[in-house]
Amino acid sequence: MNPFTAAMNFQRKQFETAAEAFETNASLPAQVERANAVEVGQTPSEVVYEENKLQLLHYESQTESQYDVPILVVYALINRPYILDLQPDRSVVRTLLENGFDVYLIDWGEPSLLDASLTLDDYVNRYLENCVDVVRERSGQDSINVLGYCMGGTMSAMYAALHPEKVRNLGLMAAGLCFDQTGGVLERWGDESYFTPEAVTEAFGNVPSEFLDLGFALMDPVGNFVTKYVRFYDNLEDDEFVENFARMERWLGDGIDVAGETYRQFLEDIYQSNKLVSGELYLGDSRVDLSAVDMPVLQITGEYDHLIPPEASTPFNDFVASDDTAVMEFPTGHIGLSVSSSSHEQLWPDVCEWFAERSATDEATTQSSDADSSSPVEEMETPEPDADATAQTDDLETIDGIGPNYAQRLRDAGVTSPTDLANADADALVAAIGVGAERVQTWIDEARQRLSE
Repeated sequence: MNPFTAAMNFQRKQFETAAEAFETNASLPAQVERANAVEVGQTPSEVVYEENKLQLLHYESQTESQYDVPILVVYALINRPYILDLQPDRSVVRTLLENGFDVYLIDWGEPSLLDASLTLDDYVNRYLENCVDVVRERSGQDSINVLGYCMGGTMSAMYAALHPEKVRNLGLMAAGLCFDQTGGVLERWGDESYFTPEAVTEAFGNVPSEFLDLGFALMDPVGNFVTKYVRFYDNLEDDEFVENFARMERWLGDGIDVAGETYRQFLEDIYQSNKLVSGELYLGDSRVDLSAVDMPVLQITGEYDHLIPPEASTPFNDFVASDDTAVMEFPTGHIGLSVSSSSHEQLWPDVCEWFAERSATDEATTQSSDADSSSPVEEMETPEPDADATAQTDDLETIDGIGPNYAQRLRDAGVTSPTDLANADADALVAAIGVGAERVQTWIDEARQRLSE
């Protein structure tokens, strides 16, 4: 190629590049508007419990039938929980719903300066405990599934150790649990030679979200401050990419402050002193004893998680009493576990199956409807209620604590009305439907009280 031709080709390519840049820049205003219009957390829900800044959300079912045992999702204190419902096709909440689970999620809210003295004891033994009890009461279950993510997973592990009778299955997702030179970059925050948490809380009271955001961003400064914006510009004409990018940026920029005392305690006791797995952690007067964790435990970890690498999570299974433990490690990062398309295609079906296998009730205990000696309904004469009383009490679900699931179990056992319930033998009914004796006796007492009125 002669020099004249080479020069002409170079000039042509320069013109083409300039034209492409001009077209891209011309689309920028429209795409910025598109980015600003994206929505997050779109799965319908209602607030069923509130305390201080906390709200407990209950999501609308997306299947005709559900497992009796619901799932309570516990997220971290340092970001908004809608990362678990970022968009319809990448929503942990929606995936759980579509797989037949009744889903609740805690939105901790943002603490005020008056909340700076809140401790881990407050969050675990007060707020989380109250939410668990609300879910238990609403579902009619003595124990429920708990799925904790990030810091929420750490607190869920503490809760399961302190209240094992209320946790049927424990899922821990990218949870920081074991910090003995295994915690990756984030463990530097807990190294006394690098960082003193108390100095931060003395300066600010609550730890500002901007302080936390900058700390996380500086773990990968090139990626967080340069590379991702170059990728955004390169994909500016891809509407789907722009919308996904905008949702993620909205969440990243929507941080919340953390109660000062909880922040100090978490870093000093968990990161710096590794007290959770060493058995030295106390919440209030109660020691967090991992040997009390006797329910099934599932660890969900990200192979490329630089915040909480698998090594900071999986050893936890060696410290618990449960003989039903599992680890699902997926090739993604900390946030990718909840928002990547590959995670929802390949990882979450397995997670749902794990919970499903441990959330189904024993059908064998509910097949007692035959009229034989094992029937919980005794053959006995009882006063015939008047017509008005019958009309008011002919539905099992009018008994306090009996919802659709318990009502169906009772019907399967031959108890089809409050009158049948009043005449039932408590011990036989407990065996027939697999519900605690105290709860069954409460139902029977209420049914008999109605008959006597």
